[in-house]
Amino acid sequence: MTHDRYGTDVLAGDWRNRGKPSHTAVEAEKGLVVEDAGSGWCGAVVGVEGQTVELEDYSGKVRAFPLGKGFMIDGRPVELVKARPKARGNARTASGSFAAPQQRARVARQSRIFVEGRHDAELVEKVWGDDLRVEGVVVEYLGGIDDLDAIIRDAAPTRDARIGVLVDHLVPGSKESRIAERVAASAHGANVLIVGHPYIDIWQAVLPERLGISTWPTVPRRMEWKHGICEAFGWPHGDQADIARAWKTILSRVSSYTDLEPQLLGRVEQLIDFVTEPD
Repeated sequence: MTHDRYGTDVLAGDWRNRGKPSHTAVEAEKGLVVEDAGSGWCGAVVGVEGQTVELEDYSGKVRAFPLGKGFMIDGRPVELVKARPKARGNARTASGSFAAPQQRARVARQSRIFVEGRHDAELVEKVWGDDLRVEGVVVEYLGGIDDLDAIIRDAAPTRDARIGVLVDHLVPGSKESRIAERVAASAHGANVLIVGHPYIDIWQAVLPERLGISTWPTVPRRMEWKHGICEAFGWPHGDQADIARAWKTILSRVSSYTDLEPQLLGRVEQLIDFVTEPD
């Protein structure tokens, strides 16, 4: 054997790109948050047309960019490519359940699930709606739980007509936990299940990464929480219509259970099991 004192051919291989960062191919699926490296525009994928991807920023503005290299995710260079069609063999619902064969929605059960507000109901519908229709479970929103004692008393739940309740900010010592304890100790307690998540509002149950942030902003106690969140994002928050638009932006980042905090996922599944338990 002879030793090649000059090494290998310097022109061999991909010498033009040697030392440059590699680009991982990532499918441009709806909700994926990326940054255009050239302009700094950061937004979530809302559509792909031909060889163009549309990104929507926090304020709801949409810009189109050519698919390919030139994008960043968490500081890493990526190449956006068209998403491949999903296999239909083992289709799943947004909650992660195996999709049932096409069928008519079941007649509504007497049992039902209550949530605090409209936003809670819309999020539950978006992720668990298919499952709830198959099971015949209706979700109603209450507009707060201050009167939950009276609502449960009037509904008079039974073994065949159970009630599940999803509560925001259900933590020890809170107003919500005291209300839940009273209902659980009442005459109807055995047929009511009240569970909750630790977040101030259902907005926080959406993973912050889906909005391009690492954690949800901290809002001073003196400020109404949703207004504070909108202010931190630079979104309008002068009236209820602004708050509704802000929620639509947040909800648009949710396409399945993978976009939500585990603390919410487990509680909703627990409620569905409770109100659909066989006699």
